[in-house]
Formats: sequence, structure tokens, C-alpha cells
Amino acid sequence: MTKGRTVATAMIGAAALLLSLAPMSLISMAEAAQCGSSPAGFEAWKREFSAEAQGKGVGQTALSALMQTNYAGATIAADRGQRSFSLTLDQFLAKRGATTIVAKGRQLKQSQAALFASIQQRYGVPPGPLIAIWGMETGFGSQRGNQNMLSSIATLAYDCRRPEFFTDQLYAALKLIDRGTLSGATRGSLHGEVGQTQFMPKNILAYGTGNLEVAANALNSTANFLKAHGWRAGAGYQPGEPNFAAIEAWNAAGVYQKAIALMGRQIDEGGGAAALR
Repeated sequence: MTKGRTVATAMIGAAALLLSLAPMSLISMAEAAQCGSSPAGFEAWKREFSAEAQGKGVGQTALSALMQTNYAGATIAADRGQRSFSLTLDQFLAKRGATTIVAKGRQLKQSQAALFASIQQRYGVPPGPLIAIWGMETGFGSQRGNQNMLSSIATLAYDCRRPEFFTDQLYAALKLIDRGTLSGATRGSLHGEVGQTQFMPKNILAYGTGNLEVAANALNSTANFLKAHGWRAGAGYQPGEPNFAAIEAWNAAGVYQKAIALMGRQIDEGGGAAALR
């Protein structure tokens, strides 16, 4: 063997050693479909992602649905412009119609008392915070969104802003489509949330109990989520109290968390409809 071949062989061996020691995240990043910030690369990204997904066991039904998705410009615009979470608590409560949610919520607590009693017995979650979430998310089912769920999530998985988070959501959505729980035609909100209380696909897999377009299933699923995130029966859920952490897990925005706790207390404890403090 010549000296040149010896050096080359040594370099190849060193490169192989370095590759074997490289973090798996770096390797997977190199192999992953490339993100983008405009519609231009979306079709190419779909082809790359579909090949990766097929290699990970995603079925043909879900892959076909993925290939039919469109770049969701409205989703990107909404993702860039979430201004309401920067409002003060009073501004946020007014913008989201908290007084109306509380008034309607009290009516629902009475009219569906048996449902909420069964949920509380099973999960330990009282009606107030569940009803507040239901009202905040969809106006008690009246505003569930009309965007194609898979297009929204695929667009956000492709977008360079938060690809890791939404790639996980996309794989969950594809799994749900393969199972028949969702379909490529499922409609939802701008970030891909579906159902009466707006579940993302990963949470559907983990906590979903039946068709989430049905209020009882969605409310049970929401209580299941809260219990899984540490909800303790009988404990308080205001800021600083034990169960507030479960509300924090539901939504990362501090102003949203405080609004749910306040409205939930008003629904559970009663008082003037406008008394949100």
C-alpha cells in the first residue's frame, strides 16, 4: 500500500469515526426535508417529507392526503400575528367576551349537570375551568374553524419558524388519518386544532376520548389532559394554587391561563356576571 493510500484510508476512517460520534440530531437534520419561508418550496418539501414518512411506516392513505395539501397562507399570517396574547388581562378578557362566556357557562353548568358531575367524578376536574376552556376555544362549539387541518399543520411543519414542534404534530396527524380517526378533509382552526375544545393531533393521540366534534367527548378529553398534567381533585386552580400548572400546560400564554382561571372561578362559584376579579 502506498503512503498516499495509507493517508486516504486514515482520513476515511477518521471521518467514519466522527460520523459515528455525531449527535443523532445533527444526522437527522441533514437528512430531513428542508424548511422554507415561502410557498415556493412547499411541493418539493412534501415529496421529501413523504419519502421520510413512508420510511417511518406511515401508510398510503395518510401519504396521499399529505400530497394533496396546499400551502396555507392564512395559517402563516395568523402564526405571525398573534397579538391578543400581548394584551393586558383586562383587555384580553374584554376582547374574548369573558362576560358572555361566564353567563353562558353558568347556564350550561346547570343544563348539563349530569355530564359535568360524571366528568368531575372520573377526572377530579370541576365544571368551571372546562366550561371556560370550551367557551374560550370555540364559543361552545360555534366557531371550530374551517381550515383544512392537514394543510395547516403541513405548512407549519414546512415553515422555518417552528418546524420541530409541527413536524411532531404532522406525524401524529398522519397516524390519526391512517387509523381513520381523522381524514385529509378534516376541518379545524388555523394552526390545525380540531374539535369543540381545539385539540392538536399529538394531544388527540394521548388524551382523546372519541369524536372531539361531540361536546361530551371533547370535555372528557380536556379533563383527561388536565388530570394527566397533575390536576388534583379538590385543589384550587387560581395562580399559585396546585392545579394552575395544569392550566398552564393547556396553553403557554400567561394571559390566557389567568383568564381561564378567573372565568372558571366565576362559573363555579357564581356572583355577578361582570365580576371577573
